[in-house]
Amino acid sequence: MEVILARIGRAHGLRGEVALELRTDRADLRFVPGTVFSTDPPGAGPLTLRGLRTAQNGVLAAFQEAGDRTAAEALRGTLLLADVDPAEEAEAWYPAQLKGLPVELPDGTAVGQVSGLVALPAQDLLEIAQPDGTTALVPLVKALVPVVDVAAGRIVIDPPTGLVAARPDPDQAQDDQPGQPQEAGQ
Repeated sequence: MEVILARIGRAHGLRGEVALELRTDRADLRFVPGTVFSTDPPGAGPLTLRGLRTAQNGVLAAFQEAGDRTAAEALRGTLLLADVDPAEEAEAWYPAQLKGLPVELPDGTAVGQVSGLVALPAQDLLEIAQPDGTTALVPLVKALVPVVDVAAGRIVIDPPTGLVAARPDPDQAQDDQPGQPQEAGQ
């Protein structure tokens, strides 16, 4: 399965280095000098990793195909892709594996289904299409998403009250009750 390992950010310096927004927990294995990445868009690559280093603001990479700042700036926004065998990483999930999986609460109440994954620097967000047509964003952390079982085809979330339609905020629901008498001046 082809997965996104990183997104190329801004150019850094004059020698063709670029900032990387990593989307893998295994950068030490995936970003070895000499590794060739396919790209999205395809016309930007393939790219061969010349070097990788940690800097004050993150990770910087250099590619053989981008020897100067101008070439590096042209790569901005490019996604680095690689073929990965999901069986290699038992505790890893990829957006393509999660998309479409049903989501439920610990008591079995249906919440909706995964419509995507939003990659953010701090943590990913599980994007859930709810039956009422709204979208819920749930941080993909163990405390809120205790079960991700791709093999069984289900995800269990335990969100705080009000985060998803299946677990409404009781204070909000009471305020929205039609037919409730209003006090004068409201």
